[in-house]
Amino acid sequence: MKHRKSVLKLNRTSSHRKAMFRNMVTSLFKHTSIKTTEAKAKGLRVIADNMVTLAKRGDLHARRQALAVIQEKDVVHRLFDEMSESFASRQGGYTRITKLGPRKGDVAPMVQIELIMD
Repeated sequence: MKHRKSVLKLNRTSSHRKAMFRNMVTSLFKHTSIKTTEAKAKGLRVIADNMVTLAKRGDLHARRQALAVIQEKDVVHRLFDEMSESFASRQGGYTRITKLGPRKGDVAPMVQIELIMD
């Protein structure tokens, strides 16, 4: 049972997991859509929604908190200045996960995670 377990471990060390999700969230906001496995996308969704919430807040402290996670300054700048207006009317649910089917090599369930911008 998975009671009271909030961290999705993905069979990785904590440093590897942190680096992987930082790279993935940077790519998601850079390209607005990425293709990955279902388990990784579910873990990424939490971090991405948190970054959009910071962007909607828009103050300096929120920008510095986002810079601690997202690795490129221009991606953070684009998130806070351009994308935050398109998320202003939404009260959550900033990402969409679409199932694509199994991966050819190891039959892992693949999905596409994308940002929902109005």
